[in-house]
Amino acid sequence: PFPAMATVVSRVDTAHTDAINDAQLNYHGTRLATCSNDRSIKVFDVKPNGQSYPMAELSGHNGPVWKLSWAHPRFDSVLASAGYDKKVVLWQETGGRFSQMHEYGEHEASVNAVAFAPHQYGLVLASASSDGSFAVLSFDADARQWAVARVTKAHDQGVNAISWAPTVNLGAFEGRGEGARRLVTAGNDKLVKIWCQSEPGAPWQLEKQLSGHTDFVRDVAWNPVVHHDTLTIASCGQDRSLLLWRCRGTGDGEWSCKQLERAEGALWHVSWSQCGSILALSGEDNKIVYWKENLQKEWTRSAEDDQQRQ
Repeated sequence: PFPAMATVVSRVDTAHTDAINDAQLNYHGTRLATCSNDRSIKVFDVKPNGQSYPMAELSGHNGPVWKLSWAHPRFDSVLASAGYDKKVVLWQETGGRFSQMHEYGEHEASVNAVAFAPHQYGLVLASASSDGSFAVLSFDADARQWAVARVTKAHDQGVNAISWAPTVNLGAFEGRGEGARRLVTAGNDKLVKIWCQSEPGAPWQLEKQLSGHTDFVRDVAWNPVVHHDTLTIASCGQDRSLLLWRCRGTGDGEWSCKQLERAEGALWHVSWSQCGSILALSGEDNKIVYWKENLQKEWTRSAEDDQQRQ
């Protein structure tokens, strides 16, 4: 069902001197950014044939760099990075050169994740930290300043991941109004939490607390597409479980839970394709697994090693 899923187009020699923690392509696939325990971020120019060429090395963190996120191209070329040094750094490309655009250093422990909001909200970035908090940074283009909203006690024992809801009229889901924004977080308290901001500038409020994991939740990803008035969230964790959460917009706002996979080891990362039809999963077994839902609403699984045998 996934004929070309594991095809290797090219390999990238990043020249990192330690483990790579994240690799992210920008919206159009023309830039690849990688980050590492060696404290550096590397940016590569990616050509249409898949070949890549070193473009920049960014040094702004004083410890391992965990996560990266590209902003939508309407804001030009902006990259965010999260590090063990408690910092969030925003980088901007101008004329082929990257420079620091902004630095946020108010977290009190390692920053584990960063995620740009849908571009309809403007240049807005969320960050999640081991200090138990998450922050939302919003850029005011007129004042050329960043405003910060922070939720200090989002998860006990730390927040590992954060992801934005798509920009469908989410207000219809629980009568919050058309301006409502949502994001989801995952933490070491074994919980997945959905947060809502009723309108820009309003405080973030806890809307739903989803219990299903039995150990640390390592990653969470909100499906960027709403299918048949249904919101979908995927989460994975130390308990070896991949869980799928769903909520119908015409219903009572309750979320159902389905376990898609119980792996042999801890699961670390989950992500959706841009069209929301394929779910990718990785963990400590060093395999990449793909899940896809067919028209009969049945989920089918394909692993990297399955592809190589075909």
